[in-house]
Amino acid sequence: METIHTADAVRVTWDSDPVKNGAVVVGRDRIGAVGKLDDVREAFPKARVRSWPGTLGPARVHEGPLPDAPSPRERVHAVLKLGAVAVLEEYVDSAELRSAAERNDVVVLPSGRRTALVPTGRADLAVFDEAGECVATVCAGRLVHRRR
Repeated sequence: METIHTADAVRVTWDSDPVKNGAVVVGRDRIGAVGKLDDVREAFPKARVRSWPGTLGPARVHEGPLPDAPSPRERVHAVLKLGAVAVLEEYVDSAELRSAAERNDVVVLPSGRRTALVPTGRADLAVFDEAGECVATVCAGRLVHRRR
């Protein structure tokens, strides 16, 4: 079953103009559609709708050392809480950390890359409030962080 993620504004890339009342359809681990909420709801009438405060866009690539935490799993989760679903290979310096990233579907990249919301692309989304704090992170279609 698909889920429609909607927010006050949606950006296909973080440097693109925001679409007010935009939405992204997620089915399994892929993006099904990106557009205006009314259009998306019409195309996917049975989809569950999750509304978020703030701006929704592509999840980020964490480009520095992973935050300190007691375990590799907690270090990876700290990255997810920042709205990132990818990390740079140079900062994944142990087998345990690489394993924790893989178990959580966090992508390990040789270098940074631009991210975008595109139909059929991997469903990696993040929502940020006006203060720049991460409200929610979706990694490979799964809601992995939600600020309460």
